[in-house]
Amino acid sequence: MQALVKTRKGVGFIDVLEMPEPVPAAGEVKIAVAACGICGSDIHVRHDTFPYWPPVILGHEFTGTIVECGAGCRARQVGERVVAEPHTRACGQCALCRTGNIQICPQKRSPGWGIHGGMAAYICYPETLLHRIPDSMSWEQAAVVEPTANVVTDLILRSRIVAGDFVVVQGPGPIGLIAALVARAAGARDVAIIGTPGDVALRFACARGLGFRHLLNLAETDPVKAVLDLTGGLGADVVVECSGAPKAIPLCVDLVRKRGRICAIGLTGNRPVEFPWDRFQFKVVDLQFCLSTEYESWDRTIGLIASGAVPAEKVITHRAPIAGWEQVFDDIENLQALKGILLPT
Repeated sequence: MQALVKTRKGVGFIDVLEMPEPVPAAGEVKIAVAACGICGSDIHVRHDTFPYWPPVILGHEFTGTIVECGAGCRARQVGERVVAEPHTRACGQCALCRTGNIQICPQKRSPGWGIHGGMAAYICYPETLLHRIPDSMSWEQAAVVEPTANVVTDLILRSRIVAGDFVVVQGPGPIGLIAALVARAAGARDVAIIGTPGDVALRFACARGLGFRHLLNLAETDPVKAVLDLTGGLGADVVVECSGAPKAIPLCVDLVRKRGRICAIGLTGNRPVEFPWDRFQFKVVDLQFCLSTEYESWDRTIGLIASGAVPAEKVITHRAPIAGWEQVFDDIENLQALKGILLPT
């Protein structure tokens, strides 16, 4: 089968190769992959700035149809359309696993970097990590369930956005725009999105098309003044940091109100951040660090997308077969694409 493979350590070394078609082990099913989203982690693997174990097939945001069940499978059936939690190799025995936090088990090795992923014609996967999607859901909608489940975990389950909150999103990339959509679906009275001049042509245009009005370009607008004006001088109830930019992160404390909440999603790539600790202390803010998904977020997310409440598929700008991966990766890096998906078949 054709697959997109990181062949060895170093910058680059990604090729489309013929790989053996996988066979499901006990408790696994074989999935014919219909679509696989490109995540920022795939870009980081390309540049050798994210953990991975080569040779490995990339991709963890996959969806498809079950075509075979291994021995002992009880929950899933051939013909079901599914999406997958990327929590493979969690040990099941450590304190984190035993308290329901398999997503941060130290032994976890997710598809796409720790084990073979979904940028291929087929993948075999534990049935316990699969969620069925409704027949009405398109493959494009299904391909963005995983990143949206991250945001649902972060904003709804952890940061507890409630009806009437004013929300600020820093960084209008795919996750930032999905965060704005989830915040709105959760009842936010309004959402402001902060970006740079490089975000205006594509990302702000997409945000505007999604119905967001308060788009703050750092080169033209003082975002703190704008947010204070929009909130009667109080500041935002929730600030969602999606940029991962070391210069932008300290701005969160000026944007948020006293006793407000900050949801940290963006990664800096290990760049140092100057953190004005005392200002955070005096505002008595709640700061939530977030990583990956919790079980509860998956079916919530499937329902939100399938119903149209969170039209996350509208952030998809690029679609390509596996052989066309390189142009899509390049466009994402050069801010010429928002979300890209690969279509193995």
